[in-house]
Formats: sequence, structure tokens, C-alpha cells
Amino acid sequence: MERKDGFWIYPVGVIRKRDRDAYIEIYPEYKDGLLRLEHYSHIIVLFWFDKNDNPEQRSILQVHPKRHKGAPLSGVFATCSPVRPNLIGLTICKILSIEDNVIKINDIDAFDNTPVIDIKPYVPRKHMIPESEVKVPEWMK
Repeated sequence: MERKDGFWIYPVGVIRKRDRDAYIEIYPEYKDGLLRLEHYSHIIVLFWFDKNDNPEQRSILQVHPKRHKGAPLSGVFATCSPVRPNLIGLTICKILSIEDNVIKINDIDAFDNTPVIDIKPYVPRKHMIPESEVKVPEWMK
């Protein structure tokens, strides 16, 4: 397989956090992309871990997952670590309201001013895998 040199991802918005409130501010040129999003209760948010965007952090390929005591050293592709070759974060958020180009959400595990690279509606029958079919390491349970 031929390796490409790269490609461009442009942010469509930014995370805003004020006290206990969290928002996604969509840039005006992408506002039309919000049409009918209010029909969903949850969204999948893809964002850029911009605070880790440096050659040192991008070169880390193995970590001890922080949220799991006693977790063994693991490759970043086997973790949700914010350090990785491509700094893409993914989370599911509950929509509380949408006003103009601002989506108020319940919470997000990203910092204020974090770039948002995409939003997708959460559709349970499409995105959910039955628990009986899921395998995870014992230390993640």
C-alpha cells in the first residue's frame, strides 16, 4: 500500500467551557450543517488534542492507561490516551439545546478552545455493539 504524505483537516468549530457549562460553537460557514440535528439526543464529537500537538507527544506509541490502576503498558491504539500519532479525540455528548450555531452539551472531556473536527449524530442501532459481542481486557472492567 502506498503511503501518502498527509492531508488537511479543518476545524468546523471549537469547544467552549464556562464554569460547569459546555458548548460546541460551530463556525458560521458550517452552521448550515446543523440542520435537523435537534432531532437527536446525542452526538459523536471528534476533536483535535491540540495541547499535545508536538513531535514528542506524537511519537509516543506506548502508555500506561491513566484511568485504570494496574493497567499494563499498552500501545496507544489499545488506549484512549490523548497522546498518539494523530491527535483525534472522540466522545459522545448529550445535546441540551441548539441555538443558532451553538450546541449546548452536558459535558465533554476536552479543554476550552479545543478544535472540533467533526460532529455526527449518535444512532444506537448503528453505533452500538451488543455487550455479549464485546471483548475488553480484564483490567478495563
